[in-house]
Amino acid sequence: MNDYTELRQAIIDACLRLEAMGQIIGTYGNASARIPEGLIVTPSRVDYHQITPDDMVIVSPSGDILVGHRVPSSETSVHRLIYNARPDVQAVFHTHAFYATALSCLHETIPVIVEEQSQVIGAEIRCSRYVPAGQHLALGEAVAEALGESNGVLLANHGVVAGGRSSEDALFTAQVIERVAHMHLLTRTLGGAVPIPPEYVRSERERWLYKYGTSADHG
Repeated sequence: MNDYTELRQAIIDACLRLEAMGQIIGTYGNASARIPEGLIVTPSRVDYHQITPDDMVIVSPSGDILVGHRVPSSETSVHRLIYNARPDVQAVFHTHAFYATALSCLHETIPVIVEEQSQVIGAEIRCSRYVPAGQHLALGEAVAEALGESNGVLLANHGVVAGGRSSEDALFTAQVIERVAHMHLLTRTLGGAVPIPPEYVRSERERWLYKYGTSADHG
């Protein structure tokens, strides 16, 4: 089996960047990337400044530990059920970003209010149903259901999940979700933003993926 050392380090580096942004605090939050065997996921309750590539855990799509000496994140089911439902998602980050988590406490859906949301997230940002702490499989099911075709979802009274085509893409998605959440809260004080019509959300996502800048090189 490939040891995926570079990918393991890329996930750790992304987590450290999210921590520097204030989107991850303490050992809250977790991250993963898809691999042919299943997924690589961060270990449970290990400080991000102490994690090494060897600490990362490889888990099968059904949740079995394949490789690793650590306990995988308690929220591994969130990651694996997203991968099972969304073949296009290659990396997932769960954060506790401030503004987005505030909205999760309101159980709100964020409509598509700005172009970067239509491009990067591709849809509204829905909120999952509330799942009590410790019910990890139920949480994974709720998150995968709420995510739908979007790349971002709020976990009710809990936090945020961002998905992407790579760890860098998922990291950028997490940044955009937090920006959009902040914008949504600000515009609500002025009566609320006017959403972008759905047909333009779809066309802008398509343009971002296949026609915009260097992405056109891979079309």
